[in-house]
Amino acid sequence: MKIKNIINYLLVAIMAIQLVSCDNKETLDSPFKGTPTDRLNAREKELNDLLMSSEFGWKAVYFTDNTQLGGFTHLFKFKDGKVDMASDFDNDTSIASSEYDITLGSTVSLLFTTKNRIHLLSDSNSFPTADLRGKGYKGDFQFLYYGQENGEIIFRTNRSFEEVRFVKAKATDWADLALGRLMIPNVIGAPTRPLFRLLETNDGTKVSQFDFSFSSASRFATSNSVETGSSVTNNIGIAYTPTGIIVSPSVKVGNQELSVFTFDAATGNFNAIGAGGIKASIKYSNKPLVLTDDYKMFLPGNPYFYYGFTIDDYIQDAPTNSSLFFTILNQTNLDLPSGKKLTDIYFYFNHPTRGSYIDYYFENGSLIRHNITVTEDAINKKLILVNRNFQSGGAVPAITLIKNLDDQLINVDGIYIKKEKFKAYYSNDVYTFTNATTPFRISTWKLN
Repeated sequence: MKIKNIINYLLVAIMAIQLVSCDNKETLDSPFKGTPTDRLNAREKELNDLLMSSEFGWKAVYFTDNTQLGGFTHLFKFKDGKVDMASDFDNDTSIASSEYDITLGSTVSLLFTTKNRIHLLSDSNSFPTADLRGKGYKGDFQFLYYGQENGEIIFRTNRSFEEVRFVKAKATDWADLALGRLMIPNVIGAPTRPLFRLLETNDGTKVSQFDFSFSSASRFATSNSVETGSSVTNNIGIAYTPTGIIVSPSVKVGNQELSVFTFDAATGNFNAIGAGGIKASIKYSNKPLVLTDDYKMFLPGNPYFYYGFTIDDYIQDAPTNSSLFFTILNQTNLDLPSGKKLTDIYFYFNHPTRGSYIDYYFENGSLIRHNITVTEDAINKKLILVNRNFQSGGAVPAITLIKNLDDQLINVDGIYIKKEKFKAYYSNDVYTFTNATTPFRISTWKLN
């Protein structure tokens, strides 16, 4: 063999030895011990051991989408592939058993493999609002494991990548889960208290007010600043606790974020207290925070418009309908004969030949018409609806059977009218009629 070839072979051999040496050094110096599979297996064991390490299991307040939904409290007790679970999704807060698994993919995840309470949030056939039809409560039942922090397990949901934290549960959490649901009527607002709600914040130098409208179906509140020119909102998802509520996102007041509100039974307020005098309260008001001129288009001399509320239609889900309205409506239908239940309430203003009137429609096709005169309380920005007479068509129930409902609209105290910012499924504008002195409020679609 020529000397030149021998030298070339020697150079190649030396380079190969150096490459192997470097590779071995990198392996020895690598911060990642073992193969990727080994590391995933170790992570799998870490999570499973962690899930079973808490004596009373884990608690998670799961906000599936806090731009339109509130939070749902879940309790978990893990043991060798089995999980005992309870939630406050509905009145059934009992414990149910099912199976779970720790799965390996691009990362380690907790998967609830058989149906349990957590799956109620992912059922597309169960939805709280028309906008969520086919989406359910946007929940998940697979949670990607992202480690621990201050004793909490950090997950992100597989579908939407929302962060969910498991905190160690206490024995009282299981006992008190049902108590949280007793807070719901307090958030909705008691019928015996003033109708109007507001969120008020105080940063120590300035008090700001926001209107407050809550939907119990979605556990979500819309809250917009009432200050002229301000576009600040505090729209929040709400989760119930035995002593109050948790909100997400937090309400920012000054440089602090407040998320835990405690219920005060004496006033009906929910209060969150920060440091240095910073606080926020959800409270009641005896009149609307802002009196609008929306009522003026209903006065005589304006164009003809009509508005409708239909039972068992999307307008019934409007968060502005009050519990007193539904109480009176339901009682009215209980008192009506079979086959003659009330189905629709329509308001007509400035009809070219009939003037203004309210029609009550019944399921047998009959109706009661209440002809009215419309006047103005310009100082308080209200309409006063004054009785003219009743008419009826078909085999209608006795007029006295709708009296309690009708009296909330036709009275000397008048009604406030507001054009809402939201829609009730359809593109029609929504207008709300509110009794000026009682917690009665009905929302309607503008129909022409």
